[in-house]
Amino acid sequence: MNEGNLFPIVIALVAILVSIVIVLLERRKTKRIMKQLHQMLDLAMDERFEESTFDESLLSAVESKLSRYLTACAVSARNVTAEKEKIKALLSDISHQTKTPIANLLLYAQLMEEQDLPEESMTCVAALRGQAEKLNFLISALVKLSRLETGVFTLHPIPNAIAPMLEEAAKQLMPKASQKEILLVTNLTEAHGVFDYKWTMEALCNLLDNAVKYTPAGGRIQLSAAEYDLFCRIDVADTGIGITEAEQAKVFSRFYRSPSVSDQDGVGIGLYLTRQILTGQEGYIKVASTPGSGSVFSMFLPRQV
Repeated sequence: MNEGNLFPIVIALVAILVSIVIVLLERRKTKRIMKQLHQMLDLAMDERFEESTFDESLLSAVESKLSRYLTACAVSARNVTAEKEKIKALLSDISHQTKTPIANLLLYAQLMEEQDLPEESMTCVAALRGQAEKLNFLISALVKLSRLETGVFTLHPIPNAIAPMLEEAAKQLMPKASQKEILLVTNLTEAHGVFDYKWTMEALCNLLDNAVKYTPAGGRIQLSAAEYDLFCRIDVADTGIGITEAEQAKVFSRFYRSPSVSDQDGVGIGLYLTRQILTGQEGYIKVASTPGSGSVFSMFLPRQV
């Protein structure tokens, strides 16, 4: 074979070798870029990403854009954290600054009730005390709700028995029920669920307080629980005034007050707070009611973490 015939073969072999080298280099470069992107995403997921200097000659434009995007996300996350801290401080100030004046109002109202005042003055003092108690409840509920919604307070659901919570809630509401001669019954249960005890107790007491408030004297309230495959259900059943079908979805809205109970004390935030507490634990709430025949509010709590 002469040199003229070898030359094209040599050229072809050189071309193949150069192509292989180029492919290997590009593959190595791509692998390096993907490894760098993988590390950047890992840092971003762990909230440890920080802006660095990237050489465009070595890394792709996509990597550079991803770097800028993750940097912006990191800055945004720090801003959100800073805003939450500000809100936390504001809520703490509101709670602290209002606690003393309201406590003083209640104290002075109590002292005035102990004085020998004319009947018309005693009526005003009773109204003053009632409004101070309502204001105290409203501010307390708003602070709790704001802390939940902004993430200042977080829920920590863990496996718990249901029975102790039912017994404690019934014990807290028993004096109010006894004043209205309402029979408050708690069924025995071995049910368990996954929930934050303190906050779920708050939710349950809201339901019980409403049941006592809207059940006429001589009525009955029953606390019970049942287990299913995925959820544990807690029922608060009463023989109260009931809720129309059109209003059943509205009662869980913030500040909703039915015209039929406008003469009753309340600010319309208890059921909304209850729903927020349950939703934050992967649970939910339902109501079944017939006007004049009472209501059953059912809290559903997950049984597994």
